[in-house]
Amino acid sequence: MAKRDITIETGDGKAKAGLFAPDGSRGSLPGVVLYIDAFGPRPALDGMAGRLAAAGYVVLVPDLFYRHGAYGPYDTHTAFSNEKTRAEIMGMLNTTTHAMTERDSGAFIETLRGEGAGRIGTVGYCMGGGRAITAAAAYPDRVAAAASIHGGNLASDADDSPHRRARTIAGRVYVANAGEDRSFPPEQSARLAEALRVAGVDHAIENYVGMAHGWAVPDHSVFNPVGAERHWKRLLEFFAETLH
Repeated sequence: MAKRDITIETGDGKAKAGLFAPDGSRGSLPGVVLYIDAFGPRPALDGMAGRLAAAGYVVLVPDLFYRHGAYGPYDTHTAFSNEKTRAEIMGMLNTTTHAMTERDSGAFIETLRGEGAGRIGTVGYCMGGGRAITAAAAYPDRVAAAASIHGGNLASDADDSPHRRARTIAGRVYVANAGEDRSFPPEQSARLAEALRVAGVDHAIENYVGMAHGWAVPDHSVFNPVGAERHWKRLLEFFAETLH
């Protein structure tokens, strides 16, 4: 697996990103945008992107927080218990809107297309889960599959909640939610399921009982290797069925 550090021109500036491709890849491969969690790009996400690349995908991991300049790196086990780093992270989260990421996603998709990628999928973790679904809604002719893994606020009361865009999604959707997650409680899961069903979206929502928010990311304090492997099995099957 090969990684290249690149810079993507967006309407709001320059976003750094990692681009991953299988070793010796030839011809058109499916592409995947991997949307970051709250801690930003880092080796743990590089490893996850590398695993996707090894499975036959061109993978882009963009920095969604590029508008804020330099930040981090963060200790994922202590960042939210430290008042300073928590405030910094929450500040970036609260001011990097869905609308911003939606605009950026056009440039992300075109970057993959420029690398010869064919069908495009999205996957996001934590805050990235909602962004993956929003991208599918915003670019229905280009995003064939969207996956949210322990994504938060997917069907909230906010005006930009992803479930409100269900009617414009043309691809398939997979949602893996933590068994206990204050950012995506059962009532939101039900609301999202109803929105996707009414919109006629091919979807699956799976409840990972016993898993906590963040279980699939290896450097997270609640990482669960059994649950993580289960998510990998589902995700790779989902992309294989939809993007190949």
